[in-house]
Amino acid sequence: MFGEEYDVIVVGGGHAGAEAAAAAANLGSKTLLVTMNLQNIGQMSCNPAMGGIAKGQIVREIDALGGYSGIVTDKSAIQFKMLNKSKGPAMWSPRAQSDRMRFAEEWRMALENTPNCDFYQEMVKGLIIEKGKVVGVKTSLGIEIRSKAVVLTNGTFLNGLIHIGEKQFGGGRAGEKAATGITEELTEIGFESGRMKTGTPPRVDGRSLDYSKMIVQPGDERPEKFSYLETNFLKNQRDCHMTHTSELVHNLLREGFDRSPMFNGRIKSIGPRYCPSIEDKINRFADKNSHQIFVEPEGWNTVEVYVNGFSTSLPEDVQYKALKSVVGFEKVKFFRPGYAIEYDYFPPTQLKHTLETKLVDNLYFAGQINGTTGYEEAASQGLMAGINAALKLQEIEPLILTRDEAYIGVLIDDLITKGTEEPYRMFTSRAEYRTLLRQDNADLRLTPKGYEIGLASEERLRRMEKKQKESDVFIDFFRKTSVLPEDINPILESVDSALVKQSDKMFKVFSRPKVTMDHMLQLESVSGFVAENELDREVLEQTEIQVKYSGYIAKEKNNADKLTRLENIKIPDNFDYSKLKSLSYEAREKLKAIQPVSISQASRISGVSPSDISVLLVYMGR
Repeated sequence: MFGEEYDVIVVGGGHAGAEAAAAAANLGSKTLLVTMNLQNIGQMSCNPAMGGIAKGQIVREIDALGGYSGIVTDKSAIQFKMLNKSKGPAMWSPRAQSDRMRFAEEWRMALENTPNCDFYQEMVKGLIIEKGKVVGVKTSLGIEIRSKAVVLTNGTFLNGLIHIGEKQFGGGRAGEKAATGITEELTEIGFESGRMKTGTPPRVDGRSLDYSKMIVQPGDERPEKFSYLETNFLKNQRDCHMTHTSELVHNLLREGFDRSPMFNGRIKSIGPRYCPSIEDKINRFADKNSHQIFVEPEGWNTVEVYVNGFSTSLPEDVQYKALKSVVGFEKVKFFRPGYAIEYDYFPPTQLKHTLETKLVDNLYFAGQINGTTGYEEAASQGLMAGINAALKLQEIEPLILTRDEAYIGVLIDDLITKGTEEPYRMFTSRAEYRTLLRQDNADLRLTPKGYEIGLASEERLRRMEKKQKESDVFIDFFRKTSVLPEDINPILESVDSALVKQSDKMFKVFSRPKVTMDHMLQLESVSGFVAENELDREVLEQTEIQVKYSGYIAKEKNNADKLTRLENIKIPDNFDYSKLKSLSYEAREKLKAIQPVSISQASRISGVSPSDISVLLVYMGR
């Protein structure tokens, strides 16, 4: 069946695996995607949504590089929102509700239409490793499939254990069995592994809910989209709804705490801090007598509903009794109860920046196997692992994104430099250069890099260059064009901004906090320029941000350039830190374990102090 050798084998068909397979195949590697169920490629195991705070930026970065997640989301979206619009553009984060079934179907179709991508349905039980290098995989049927590189994207399936109250059973997801064999094999050859936990809420029948008692949560009036390509904007959208728990609901849930696997010791691993279960919220925030519940439809035509905010592993009877007491849920019918799942992961300090393992050559880890949580974090890692596996086989320099270039760069650097002992989730606050890493400019930042390695298409590059050129020309127009007091003062007065007494450059007036592009378009000269040059709303948004935040952007770019100078001071491979007696004991221990590639990376390791960095700089002749 598998007489020929593959270039890349990707194990697992979730968000990480799908992006990894697409990237490797599109870069010319003969790729095999092996997964336990081909019907579940691109499955949204938890909430039916993509994007959100910082996560939306990641999806746009994946798209800018030539990945598929943004396109798939646009094709399957049922609602779109730009979050944090009341804050500065560094905080704007796109989020889309998806049709769960269409999302998985679009992913399957996208991969089937990708040349060089083959499929096989079976469990991978182990790896074939020869002389410190991975050379293939072994399946549950005993089949050996040879390859030059392997990307593991096992999600929550490695020795997965599902908990519902006092009941527990093996599984990687509801209705699917766990994957066994890989953890045991890897720990035997020296890998460190651990356990993590995540959970999911009940799914319910939307026909049994009373939406009239809930608060409607519509999408944006002018919905945007994720992909920079010519995907469609949503013309129609489905509403979400919001309701709340109450003290009664909390008391009903507390009745089951003695049977909760979280509280009776059955679950020993750590769950996601920023997406806690409802019982964890009640326990940790005992002073709050109410929590928000978001009621999210699973698609255009299905009646299945996702109860966001009610993640739980309590017994099913407790779940049902408590949820019936939530406003609007009085006659609720369950599709399935919520549950918690424990699974194996491998601390990501065992990886290089390429996501290749330090211990075994050509073996890459991506997604929840690295201790992350979230579709977007997983997809971005899969993309980078697939890219770097393909590039290494072609003897091309790897693609490593720095912290000032992409949220993906922040994510990977955080993982391999600091590690994680709880499920890692991306936030804007984790990025020190978030003014540079906005969702609107991911194409300007990353499409040239994607094009250079052969992943982003010519069309992507041309669209990016057109946007850049048109924005530059429009900004130049504002810098050079003056506006008369009689034309601009009525606008300034309407926003309660100080009037001008003489003509002034439009750039200066436009820079004022309350003056928006919509205000400037009221000026004939501006609207005329836009019409004449056929500028689209993406160019208008990019221009507005560049005008209003030019000072902040320049300052942050300067700070990032300073960091780059430290990034350029490389530390030799397998450097012997024991000979630097001036280093603290903790620094020597941490530096030896993580083996940073540069002074900049060394400075971000927990336990390495500024004085330790000074010692390294002196030794390096700086």
